[in-house]
Amino acid sequence: MNARPVDREDPDRLYTITAGRSHAAGNAFDLVTLILSKSDPAPGMQSEYVKILQMCRRPVAVVEISADLRLPVTVVKILLRDLLDAGSITVRQPAADFETQQPDITTLKQVLVGLKKL
Repeated sequence: MNARPVDREDPDRLYTITAGRSHAAGNAFDLVTLILSKSDPAPGMQSEYVKILQMCRRPVAVVEISADLRLPVTVVKILLRDLLDAGSITVRQPAADFETQQPDITTLKQVLVGLKKL
């Protein structure tokens, strides 16, 4: 089995990016949570934060951010929590039917059609 790029990632780099943290405080994010930038990157900001803020000028899912940055989702969630605490991003949960807390059936059908086209 071939190692994915993230599997070959230097653990020291990931430790440095997250300042030694292994999980984000709270549970504000899941894989499909949408992130939207509220501000532009500040001078001297860590490069990963800059990339996230630039990428999220339109709503982007956590899993997409992870894929684009080529970082594990857990690392991205830590970075997003930092940005949320700083007031730099807005968090949006995907639309759901509030009575049943189930995803919208129309959206699920559209996803299924898209997957079949792959």
